[in-house]
Amino acid sequence: MSDTPDPVRETIRIDKWLWHARFFKTRGLATKVVQGGKVRVDSTPVSKPARAVGTGMVLTFPQADTVRVVRILGVGTRRGPAPEAQALYEDLTPEAPKRAIEIQGANPKYEGKGRPSKKEWRKGLRHFDGT
Repeated sequence: MSDTPDPVRETIRIDKWLWHARFFKTRGLATKVVQGGKVRVDSTPVSKPARAVGTGMVLTFPQADTVRVVRILGVGTRRGPAPEAQALYEDLTPEAPKRAIEIQGANPKYEGKGRPSKKEWRKGLRHFDGT
């Protein structure tokens, strides 16, 4: 055996990279997204999770209600903490316009006062009883 260290990997499976970079909680979820044909590598649709990706490639894929666009800066050797994962990519996702719910709030009538007191609750019951 030689004393030289193993060469650094220059490519990695796409599902494994998405999991390493913490875009998906499990590798199985990353595999499902890739198999569903929802991932693009340099504008080319990919449906095989074993597709090799490397530094400089641009990935486009859906995550929750947004479409993420990222450039791979590093391959990584493990699924590490968030700061380590964020060093693996550059986020190129365009800023999405705010939705109406985000602008006005989820429920404008809710004042955030918490549960009603016993007195307030009984007062509300009178409306339903007709008394």
